[in-house]
Amino acid sequence: MEERLVDEWKKEMDLILESKVEEFKLMGYSRATSNDVWNCLKKKVWKGNPSKRVHEVVGDIFHLSSNIYMSYLTVQAYQDDDIMASIAALSGPVEEEG
Repeated sequence: MEERLVDEWKKEMDLILESKVEEFKLMGYSRATSNDVWNCLKKKVWKGNPSKRVHEVVGDIFHLSSNIYMSYLTVQAYQDDDIMASIAALSGPVEEEG
């Protein structure tokens, strides 16, 4: 059975990712997206872009728990806030015109 880097499988995983997104939406995570699910898998489960067989990628998608997904989203939210705070600190206060 063929192994590929997980990124090479992504296009073929669209329907499976959408199935996972729908599962999360049924659980109340209304803002779940395919990209967030994929990025969560890359960061939290695969820890990068390893080589896997198609059945392993499918299994990892279906076995992704809501706890891991929410942990990933929480970390991302904190990192996004830190980035915005850093930009604000570097750019200084905004002066109002008028």
